[in-house]
Amino acid sequence: MNQQSQGLSIAFLFIWLFISCSEKIHEAKDQSPETSVTMGSPESNFGEPYLFTSTKGLTYLSWIEKTGGKSELKYATWVDDSWSDPITIATGENWFVNWADYPQISTFENGNLIAFFLEKSGEGPFAYDIKVTLSENGTDWSDPFTLHDDGTETEHGFVSFAAWGDQMFVAWLDGRGTGGGSHENTHHDHHGHQGAMTLRGALISEKGIKTEEWELDNRVCDCCQTTAVVTENGPVVVYRDRSEAEIRDMGIVRFENGNWTTPLPLYSDFWKVAGCPVNGPRAASLGNSMAVTWYSAANEKPEVKVVFSNDGGKSFGKPIKIDLGKTIGRLDLEMLDDNTALITWMEEEEILARKVHASGKTEAVISIAKSSSKRASGFPQMTKNGNAILFAWTDAQGDQSVIKTKKLIMD
Repeated sequence: MNQQSQGLSIAFLFIWLFISCSEKIHEAKDQSPETSVTMGSPESNFGEPYLFTSTKGLTYLSWIEKTGGKSELKYATWVDDSWSDPITIATGENWFVNWADYPQISTFENGNLIAFFLEKSGEGPFAYDIKVTLSENGTDWSDPFTLHDDGTETEHGFVSFAAWGDQMFVAWLDGRGTGGGSHENTHHDHHGHQGAMTLRGALISEKGIKTEEWELDNRVCDCCQTTAVVTENGPVVVYRDRSEAEIRDMGIVRFENGNWTTPLPLYSDFWKVAGCPVNGPRAASLGNSMAVTWYSAANEKPEVKVVFSNDGGKSFGKPIKIDLGKTIGRLDLEMLDDNTALITWMEEEEILARKVHASGKTEAVISIAKSSSKRASGFPQMTKNGNAILFAWTDAQGDQSVIKTKKLIMD
């Protein structure tokens, strides 16, 4: 074979390998059996879904129904491959309903339920409080109480729940020092505040008593979701931090030996952006194993990454990139075992999922559903129940938005 032919053969080999790898990366596989359910009403807009599975194996789906000026927070449980009749948690006409800052439901270790929603506290467009309500039987809910006690007409939200012993650990973004403000930037959600948004944490008893409260970080990004887990060492919170130079990378704090650690970067992407990306991290844990996924667009290159820890978040392995190059973030994560996680994210207008191993191995991409990149489509949700994964998302393509759910059986 002459040199020219050899060169062409090598070139064709590289092209074939590139095409083969590209097809493998973009491969989508359908998994059966699957169950799809649509929840909606001609009179109401359904949105802001959230999925959670308790340690007792019960899966809960909460959402908001908006009819005119009234908002209702409802939930249902997954039983025999279908959702139970909905139960109303709370109703109001002065709620702050936001595509990115959605209500949540969770359980204490004894099975008691806890939920929160956001209620306006003043005339400012972003003056609202976190309202918490509890239930022992799932039907009767307590009068809502305000999580924080600063009394300021400022922004409070982006809550994370994590059961810890017989109490509930709660993390949230707290704007008590900001003096209020408006969301103004290219991401439409940055604040022109006087002071900085802070990250706070607290413990709530099964009776709704706040037993502890801490300021965890005195300067954080304004409107990205927080995520909290409990490892064998204690609670861990991951969030989007914010430096004086407007570097907005992931920050992490851990409760260790009776105290909170100093805030540290989870990983330094060095993403400098003069505005909130409205894209928070998601974390999950099993014992002292932990995984975190996050979105970054440093150097105008959008990416979704995941890291693993086997020591309760003290240290992490190298980041593993999982996206296909056109991601808009909107993440969720579940641990499948100590060294494996399933991550969901959005790639343009499609919800995707991928299994990732701590070794760095990534498996084929799974196409969950077509969606929309507009805000009304919100943040797709995911939870694990046995060997099944349940997904939920808002479909805002029709005249009335609906919630769609899907169940997949994992290998």
